[in-house]
Amino acid sequence: MARAWNFSAGPAALPVEVLEQAREEMLDWRGAGMSVMEMSHRGKAYDSIIKAAEADVRELLAIPPEYKVLFLQGGATQLFSQIPMNLAAGRSVDYLVTGSWSKKAVDEARRVAPIAGAVRVAGSTETKGAVSDGYTRFLRDDELDLDPNAAFLHLCTNETIYGVEVQDDCAHLTGLAGKVPLVADMSSHILSRPVNVSRYGLIYAGAQKNIGPAGLVLCIVRSDLLGRAIPAMASIQDFSVMVEHGSMPNTPPTYSIYIAGLVFQWLKRQGGVAAMEKINIQKSGLLYRCIAESGGFYHNPVEARSRSRMNVPFTLHDGALDDKFLAEAEQAGLVALRGHKTVGGMRASIYNATPLEGVQALVDFMKDFANRNG
Repeated sequence: MARAWNFSAGPAALPVEVLEQAREEMLDWRGAGMSVMEMSHRGKAYDSIIKAAEADVRELLAIPPEYKVLFLQGGATQLFSQIPMNLAAGRSVDYLVTGSWSKKAVDEARRVAPIAGAVRVAGSTETKGAVSDGYTRFLRDDELDLDPNAAFLHLCTNETIYGVEVQDDCAHLTGLAGKVPLVADMSSHILSRPVNVSRYGLIYAGAQKNIGPAGLVLCIVRSDLLGRAIPAMASIQDFSVMVEHGSMPNTPPTYSIYIAGLVFQWLKRQGGVAAMEKINIQKSGLLYRCIAESGGFYHNPVEARSRSRMNVPFTLHDGALDDKFLAEAEQAGLVALRGHKTVGGMRASIYNATPLEGVQALVDFMKDFANRNG
């Protein structure tokens, strides 16, 4: 059967090689006589799977030894409240708001503020009520109001809905924050480029975009930030407890971790994250050029310096053509292009597993559609 070119923001496309390997190992994982879904997480077979996954992601991201790697259940949204309960220790925390997900992180942190710590918005690019509502860029230095005594500074380094990405790996922001640890939600661009992990106190990412199936969160936390959890928090949410038990105080999402491990191995075969970055620059450049050269038929609202390589939102010059565009795109094997319900329009999510061939197919369709409907 022919596979569609899947531009979903998440759950997103997985590498075909990974899916084929999972299919081959579905009934019998390497002579174990059972699927990974069926085996005990306490057995030697699964122990080798989770240890290999950790070793591979450490290699891919060059994670320093003083950082712990956790495979957590739930989604990144669950960590919006879990992080302040683990790290705030009664102190104020700063948040940068550059899109829907960082704004939701603020809202969830405020829900636990009475027991975790006060929440400050240290900068926001929301343009509510302006001619162009929404978020179209990252913050400038003169828009920041950072607290040098904050327990941490939280940001989302790639906003999936609005397509806003921090392009310099927070190099500049690290200097401005001083000794305040950076906490970064990297859900939608983790593993798409090299990351200097030592710039961050904690990195977290939902799996369903660049790592594997939904239901798993990768969390990378610096050891000195552990042990600050509030007493009222459930032990299952305490990062220190998760570290103590190797991410398995209870049954973890075993199959999601297994698939993540296969993705990590696939990334290594591609040449690692540095090689993926080159491909992602090529893919996103191809799509952004198509939009820019369409004579106004297509439009992307994000400032060039903040444009995401992973999530490319765009609108048609005439919104009345949206349904026709989506229907014809699907007929051409290009699916999941409808923009998020809060912003409308279109969005192409071109994560690691989307090959250049798929982006070229989208660009060819977009050019043909514009020629026929312009």
